[in-house]
Amino acid sequence: MQIPKHILVFTPDGTGIKNYLYSDVFKNSEAKISLFHNFDDDTLSQISSNIEVHGSHEIPSYGESVKEKFLRELIHAVRIRENAKREKNPTIFAFRKKKHKGWKLKLFFALIDLRAKFVGGERSLQKLEAKYEKALTQNPFYHKITKLLGEIKPDTVFCTHQRALKAPTVFKAARDMGIKTVTVIYSWDNIPKARLALRSDSYLLWSDYMKEEMMRFYPEIPSERLIVTGTPQFEFYKDETNIIPKDEFYRRYGLDPSKKIICFSGDDVKTSPYDPYYLRDLAKGITEAGMTDQCQIVFRRCPVDVSGRYDWVLKEYPDLIIDMPPLWNFNSAIWTAIYPQYEDVKLLASLAYYGDVVLNVGSTMAFDFGMFQKPCIYINYDHTIDPNWSVETIYNYQHFRSMPDKKAVYWWNEREAIGSIVQQALNEPETKIQTWFEIVVNHAERASKNVKKALL
Repeated sequence: MQIPKHILVFTPDGTGIKNYLYSDVFKNSEAKISLFHNFDDDTLSQISSNIEVHGSHEIPSYGESVKEKFLRELIHAVRIRENAKREKNPTIFAFRKKKHKGWKLKLFFALIDLRAKFVGGERSLQKLEAKYEKALTQNPFYHKITKLLGEIKPDTVFCTHQRALKAPTVFKAARDMGIKTVTVIYSWDNIPKARLALRSDSYLLWSDYMKEEMMRFYPEIPSERLIVTGTPQFEFYKDETNIIPKDEFYRRYGLDPSKKIICFSGDDVKTSPYDPYYLRDLAKGITEAGMTDQCQIVFRRCPVDVSGRYDWVLKEYPDLIIDMPPLWNFNSAIWTAIYPQYEDVKLLASLAYYGDVVLNVGSTMAFDFGMFQKPCIYINYDHTIDPNWSVETIYNYQHFRSMPDKKAVYWWNEREAIGSIVQQALNEPETKIQTWFEIVVNHAERASKNVKKALL
């Protein structure tokens, strides 16, 4: 097989940088690697210190036309409806935004909802997709991208996120020019959300389970375009050089080596708006159970959560909760412009290695800690009555149907029970998390090689 001479890597978000530019995918690459990006200088420096970058090309600014947005949102509305009906799972509707600010947006989405009532079936969806692709070519951005690609002359365009707003036009221009396109599905929960905005020659997937989902939700995509490679993000845990020496790690963060580490990992505010209250419940419960001599709580926030919503809890329990912020560059409040430092890879790997249990609302961090056979506790009670949010909705999301056994994690079902739940998890850390992980993620130790093979 001929090796491409030139791969243009389009990385729209920070997690893509971590998983693909910090992993082994492009290390010692046989191809020339160029970046297609809107990074700042600090981020470029971080990436360049990890892989050899042949070229760096800034993506032009993009303004989505009303026609493009209407078609994109209409396709999303129809797919969400069809997905919920097919899977008999009404929680899929939660991924359709219902509240909009301003009368113009309210009218815009009302028209979309009205139009969606008259669209049904795969044939109608494919007609909409064709109209959307045509609309992309009518935007001046398409012509700018075509010109840039003509100057860069890549053999392959590779995108690390399937729903980035600029990606559909970039991939449409590339495919029209005969350039090979490859994308990855960003995360295990993304497929039912109906946000596969771009069309690609190949789609790299975490597992056979994800491939089956793609075939159900996007039957128009030929199965030979769906390639199970695994995801490189879990390979970091197998590299001993990513584990910070214990003395250094504990000293840096003021940790007590005689105490167990309970990690509270935060979600973003949309996923879990009551996270600060759950953190307080944890601290209060540990205190009331008389476990402060035995345990310390390490708080790691979601990297893209730049709010100060946890500050009051940290001030309330300064001797119990240790704040361990992710090492990301926060040069912007826009989540797509926030990028990780490589040191954060080592920080997270070390936290999972030295930590004893992780606690959160339905987070993938269960798998991160599971790489070292550490248990996870899922929070499973509502903090307050909120008609717009409930943990019951969270755990009925489609991707949780991949869980083969409820014993994959521990469940914190009642606020008052946290002391006993933590004690049980510490005394009996064995769970079935590995069985669940092997369903969601295949080829965990050779994903980088598989991705590289697919690109070459």
